[in-house]
Amino acid sequence: MTDNRIYHPYQPIGTVTPQVKPYASQSSAANKAVAGTAFNQVLEQEINGVKFSQHALQRLRTREIELDSNQLAQLGQAVEKAAQKGAKEALVLLNDSLAFVVSVKNRTVITAMDGASIKDNVFTNIDSAVIV
Repeated sequence: MTDNRIYHPYQPIGTVTPQVKPYASQSSAANKAVAGTAFNQVLEQEINGVKFSQHALQRLRTREIELDSNQLAQLGQAVEKAAQKGAKEALVLLNDSLAFVVSVKNRTVITAMDGASIKDNVFTNIDSAVIV
């Protein structure tokens, strides 16, 4: 039996073109600042255990809500308590002045409200509430 395969021991190598990075036009210091900010945000989320959706971040900005590290810790603890009880979507009330609707499974804040927005409001699609 004969071998009818054709062997080409040498394959030509094509030319290599360098890839342009999307931030190549920015300075090195700017790239490090952007990377540092992203790293800090990821680190903060991992420490606190709670992420914020884009909608929640927008609500925090428009309602001028600023959370300190103590409030973030309380929010993280409340989400952990809700998870231990088997909650899926929870309303977390902090100090009667802040309310958060949280996806417990994803550990993500869906929306945020201040004291003025809480009054006369109806919260739907939640299965539990945690009052801190």
